[in-house]
Amino acid sequence: MLRPSSAGNPPTMLNDTLKATLKDAAQKLTGQRKRDFIAKVAEDYFGGSARKTETVLGWSRESVQLGLHERRSGILCVDNYRARGRHKSEAVLTNLEFDIRSLVDVQAQADPKFQSSFLYARISAAAVREALIDQKGYDESELPSRQTIGAILNRLGYRLKKHKKSNL
Repeated sequence: MLRPSSAGNPPTMLNDTLKATLKDAAQKLTGQRKRDFIAKVAEDYFGGSARKTETVLGWSRESVQLGLHERRSGILCVDNYRARGRHKSEAVLTNLEFDIRSLVDVQAQADPKFQSSFLYARISAAAVREALIDQKGYDESELPSRQTIGAILNRLGYRLKKHKKSNL
């Protein structure tokens, strides 16, 4: 039978069934609860060693160390998930939305049948990007791609409407 280590040494053997059970339990938890669980396992079976826990169970050593610290100090670390990821181009380039509106409003028209609240832009996203570079002085490397400019136009309420050919 497997017994937890009391002298700080890892147990002589962790069978595969127990490893799988511990990994499954940790996978179903998130955030502080997960760190608390893996820290408890590290204390009970690996003498509080994050390195041994990482080697045997494959858990992140940093997470184990943070969990152990939270258990010792009683202070819980708050996860800041909202700060992760990429910010929208309008947030990074503060004047981008205003500059796009100033370029597109001149060439936009309302829906002729008044069936939607969207404005139809008679300028493409690629042309908007070129106008931002030429007229507004943006550097090509700092501007988002043509697809992103198109997504920004859609968020601002513009839709691209193809010109109809005149039947001559």
